[in-house]
Amino acid sequence: MYRKTGLNGLPYPRAMPHNLSRFAINADDVPRARRFYEQVFGWRFEPWGPPNFYLIETGKEHVEAVGGLLQERRELVPGARMVGFECTIGVDNIDQTIRAIEANGGKLAMPKFHIPTVGTGVYFFDTEGNVAGAMQYD
Repeated sequence: MYRKTGLNGLPYPRAMPHNLSRFAINADDVPRARRFYEQVFGWRFEPWGPPNFYLIETGKEHVEAVGGLLQERRELVPGARMVGFECTIGVDNIDQTIRAIEANGGKLAMPKFHIPTVGTGVYFFDTEGNVAGAMQYD
């Protein structure tokens, strides 16, 4: 659910400022990471700037704003507390996505789970050890 007003209760005069506008995937082996995201999620990569630096196209739909969550730091994997931003990728079929993650060198960080009224998701490690989520929304 998104707020229609600011924290002061007044309506926003225009789009909420400071929307998330970019994300970066850090990789030790950029070509390997690129193949993973191309194969699992169908993303497209365009070389831009220095070597091994790419712009990522995640889809053609225009997204007005990205919703966020603030939560207490947690361990998705015992002994490894989450550090940084946690990203979740919307998918059409979570079981197919799990198979693609595993077939392309990724591994699950925790078993598939369901959040009532939200969807079914999974957290995974990509080929570079980054943790991300995938969610098939209800």
